Amino acid sequence: MYLLNLLDNLEQKVLKFKIKPTNKVAYFILILTTIFWSGNFIVGKAASIYDIPPFSLNFYRWFFAGLILLPFTYKEIINNKKYILDNLGFFIILGITSITIFNSIVYYSLYYTQVISGILMISTIPVWIIFISSILKIEKTNIFQIIGVILSLTGVIFIITKADLNLIKNLDFNKGDLSMVVAMFSWAIYSALLKSKKYKISQVSLLEVVIICGLVFLVPIYFIEMNIGNTIILGKPFYLILAYVVIFPGLAAFFFWIKGISIIGANRAGIFLHLMPIMGAVMAMLIFDEKFMFYHILGAIFIIAGITLSNKKKIDA
Repeated sequence: MYLLNLLDNLEQKVLKFKIKPTNKVAYFILILTTIFWSGNFIVGKAASIYDIPPFSLNFYRWFFAGLILLPFTYKEIINNKKYILDNLGFFIILGITSITIFNSIVYYSLYYTQVISGILMISTIPVWIIFISSILKIEKTNIFQIIGVILSLTGVIFIITKADLNLIKNLDFNKGDLSMVVAMFSWAIYSALLKSKKYKISQVSLLEVVIICGLVFLVPIYFIEMNIGNTIILGKPFYLILAYVVIFPGLAAFFFWIKGISIIGANRAGIFLHLMPIMGAVMAMLIFDEKFMFYHILGAIFIIAGITLSNKKKIDA
C-alpha cells in the first residue's frame, strides 16, 4: 500500500509541476522491472513444485492486484468512461495478450521446462517487439533488425529442440518450451500495441483497465481449471507466492514497464529485458540447482547476436 501511495504521489507531482521524466529515471525503473520479472520465473517454478495450478495462480494474482488498485483509479475510470468504452476493443486486446495469455502461459510452461530455458526464450521479446512494431507500422525496421529476428528465432529453435536431431525427427518437443513461445509472442504484441497510442488516462488507471479486461477472459479459464480437479491448497507456500506475484511482478513491474515505455519508447525499453536471462539463470542455478546445458549456450549465442543486430541503426548511404 505504501508503494502504491508513493507511485501515485510521484505521478501527481510530475503532472502538477510538469517535471519531465528523464532517461535515468526510465533506466532505473526498467532495471527494477527486470529484477521483479526474473523473480517471477523463480516463484513460478516454486508454484509448480508446490502444485499450485498456473491459471488459478494468475487469476488470484490479478484479482488482488486489481482490487488494490481500485481505490486509486475508480474515479478517473468513471470520469473517462466514454473514452474507455470508445477504445474498449483495444484495451481488451491489451488485457488478453498481457494478463490472460502471457502470465498464465509462463506459469504453465514452468511446470514442464527449466527456468533457464524459459527465461532465455523470453529474452528474445525485444526483437519480436521491433518485428511486430514494423508489421503494424508502429515503428520502422531495417535489414539489421530483420537479420536479428532470424538469428533470435534460430536461438529459440536450438532451445526448443535441445539441439537434438532425434527430437526434431520425432517431433517430441517439451510442451513447456512450445507454450513459452506463445507467451513470448503475446507479450511482444502487447508491448508493441502499448506504444501505438497516447492515452488520456494515467498509467495506473491504464493498468487497472487492462487488468479488468484481462480478468474477464481469465475467469472462465480459472473455473475450467478448478472443475477438472486442479484446485489450490491454501497454506504458507501459496500465500507467500501470491504476495510476491501480486506486489512485485504484478503491480510494481507493470507500472514501471508502462512508465518506462512512455519515457523512452518500446524498442529502447525492450533492451532492458536482456538483463532477465542473467538474473534468472543465476537464481535458477542457486535455488533449483539447474544446469546451463550446451543447447542453452548455442541458443544464447544466436539470441545475443540477434539482439545486437536488431539494435543496430541503419547505415546511411
